[in-house]
Amino acid sequence: MGRTVANTGQLEIFRNVSVLQNHPRQVDKVLLNESYLVRFRHEPLPTEKPSAHEEPASNKKLWGDNETNPTNTKAEENSGADGDHLDVSDFIGSNKEANKEGLYALNKADLFNILCIPPYKENHNIDYDSLVDSAAEFCQTRRAFFIIDSPIEWTDKDKAKNGIQSIGEPTSYAAVFFPRIKQPNSLRENQIEEFVPCGAIAGVFARTDVQRGVWKAPAGTEATLTGVPQLSVPLTDPENGELNPLGINCLRTLPAFGRVIWGSRTRKGDDRLTDHWKYIPVRRFALFLEESLYRGTQWVVFEPNDEPLWAQIRLNLGAFMHTLFLQGAFQGTKAEDAYFVKCDKETTIQNDINLGIVNIIVGFAPLKPAEFVILKIQQIAGQIAV
Repeated sequence: MGRTVANTGQLEIFRNVSVLQNHPRQVDKVLLNESYLVRFRHEPLPTEKPSAHEEPASNKKLWGDNETNPTNTKAEENSGADGDHLDVSDFIGSNKEANKEGLYALNKADLFNILCIPPYKENHNIDYDSLVDSAAEFCQTRRAFFIIDSPIEWTDKDKAKNGIQSIGEPTSYAAVFFPRIKQPNSLRENQIEEFVPCGAIAGVFARTDVQRGVWKAPAGTEATLTGVPQLSVPLTDPENGELNPLGINCLRTLPAFGRVIWGSRTRKGDDRLTDHWKYIPVRRFALFLEESLYRGTQWVVFEPNDEPLWAQIRLNLGAFMHTLFLQGAFQGTKAEDAYFVKCDKETTIQNDINLGIVNIIVGFAPLKPAEFVILKIQQIAGQIAV
């Protein structure tokens, strides 16, 4: 396959290309990665070899007939689109939850704590907000956290600032990450392509949980995106400073560290909301405690609901919370300042006992990440001792 620009005489040659889907040298991907002259705009790819071009008239140039019957157009900016197979109705819709299909197929799993949704072709009948809101609501029900990918239209800082309000309702059970990542596609001879970052970010979440604990923010110089050589939009410190207070978590390139996550705010992390669930580690740590304590108290069912049971509950849950305290999961230097477990006749009154209910109250002082480093330098005008 060859292409020449008449005005410059520049020639591009691409060998072994194919129109077959998922071929390592699929022609549209090859042009996108290697061509400076051509972009493929036809969808879907043709399945047959094009017919031969008609021979030009004796008084015409080779491509002269294109003036009256155009077969090509000048190159335009590539607008791109996410996904080829899925739309919103594949995730949510009538009877999806009842039948455990689409997004709600996760109800077949006993436990999950991070949700990623792959790119899809948007259905014009259902907007993106409905999917984001439904996914965040589902995560709230299942004590999980939703990683939202920034839209492909966010190609600079200003578009991210203007577009954040359209990414569903603010919720502490989800977070947005911007920009997208660029990395080699092993299925296409390692050609550099643009990908959504949710998978890589979920990996950083998991790595941070194991190495430091769920109470540690999955961000900073330790939160490196391994195997990611480039980001789709480079961001500066001032640009990061504009996006972070809006609840947009940035991916950055830092000297010596490479590509890192540089933000840890939920969708309620906008400073104007002043929400106490603005930070990802605080919300995820609370979810971790809820799930752990819920599963750790199943033995309580059908036990005699009286003081011996309450004392055993305080002992068991107190031991669990104290273990976390010793690992540095809470604020405070003393246990009484870091957490409490209350289960007694004040939390469970006689009416609760009659109804078969035992009430347990657990409180904790969460650690919050340091987002900014402020240095104050003062000059001391010292006097020389005589």
